[in-house]
Amino acid sequence: MLLKAGANIYELNTVRKHISAVKGGRLAEAAQPATVLSLILSDVVGDRLDMIASGPTAPDRTTYHDAYDVVRKYRLEGRLPSSVAAAIDKGMRGLLPETPKVGDPLFQKVRNIIIGNNKMATDAARLAAESMGYRTTVLSSELTGEAALVAGQLAKKAIDAKKALAPGDKACLIAGGETTVTVSGNGKGGRNTELALVFGMEIQGLPGITFLSAGTDGTDGPTDAAGAFADGQTVLKAVRAGLIAQEYLQNNDSYTFFSKTGDLFITGPTGTNVMDVYIILLHS
Repeated sequence: MLLKAGANIYELNTVRKHISAVKGGRLAEAAQPATVLSLILSDVVGDRLDMIASGPTAPDRTTYHDAYDVVRKYRLEGRLPSSVAAAIDKGMRGLLPETPKVGDPLFQKVRNIIIGNNKMATDAARLAAESMGYRTTVLSSELTGEAALVAGQLAKKAIDAKKALAPGDKACLIAGGETTVTVSGNGKGGRNTELALVFGMEIQGLPGITFLSAGTDGTDGPTDAAGAFADGQTVLKAVRAGLIAQEYLQNNDSYTFFSKTGDLFITGPTGTNVMDVYIILLHS
């Protein structure tokens, strides 16, 4: 419910931590007095230990009241499952214990180590692009916001960068992060296919720009695709097939759109997750 309403990962995990027996430091609490070593793959912008996987072995910065504020922000008070609503209510009234906080002695024997994150992924992509002769720039590894807005920003950077290319030159722009989608339609898609669709609409008819938006876990929303490709011909190809891109976008049906154009990026599950990667190839 929160995801469809457009909540970001910080908001989602604030709620998750307060309806779980293991998140929000409670796994470390259950393990005491054992020594705990967590090797962590970060799928959260900023690599906050209390937010990655909802921080099972990290002190929690949030409270039951914070969780309720998230629910109220998205006007979901009367729609929550009764068990979730009851847990948050009891927590705010002090009838359930809070998650363990910074300074709690239980964390003295806990060590958290981040062994993989989006910066590592974008750096690896940069090295791969440079090995293929591309002049490469990593724009950011912390992109957030509504997928459609991020797509417009990336498209503008791509268009500007292409104009600056010398004849015969080629460049690669790389970014990473995790966007959100406020779902209003009933189609099938995820944040990466939606981002790719909007990017394709923004560069319609322009040559020399190729884009990939993909989840590093190999899954984009409730689909079997990691994401999708787009270039200046994507929307034009769709028009020739009788597809109207704007209609698919309005229905949040980007997966179906790209399944019909043949531009889905399908890898299967990768066994890891360090958020999403966006790659733009530019040729003069």
